[in-house]
Amino acid sequence: VQLQASGGGVVQAGGSLRLSCAASGRTFSSYVMGWFRQAPGKQPDFVAAVTWTGIKTYYADSVKGRFTISRDNAKNTVYLDLNSLKPEDTANYYCAATRSLYEGRHKLRDSYSYWGQGTLVTVSS
Repeated sequence: VQLQASGGGVVQAGGSLRLSCAASGRTFSSYVMGWFRQAPGKQPDFVAAVTWTGIKTYYADSVKGRFTISRDNAKNTVYLDLNSLKPEDTANYYCAATRSLYEGRHKLRDSYSYWGQGTLVTVSS
């Protein structure tokens, strides 16, 4: 599967953005989808994940209550709604996909086989 992320931009603190990740192919619903982010000079961090049908979602503690992950399998797209943005949310955001996901491993980069290019989110104070 090929992934194409979009929707990044510059926003003031407290603002909102919606990131999208479009997937190629006809088997999108076979993949667990995740979002990670990498701030300058830091390691990539898990942000959120959603299971195949969208029933189950996972979030990093730092974004819980502010970000929402969702998916539209008919459109082969996963979304990440970013609300109440903070300057520390500034990062390149990457979407990722995996066919299988073992319980408790959704935060691990090694769990995901496919990655899109990043989309940059900059939050100004």
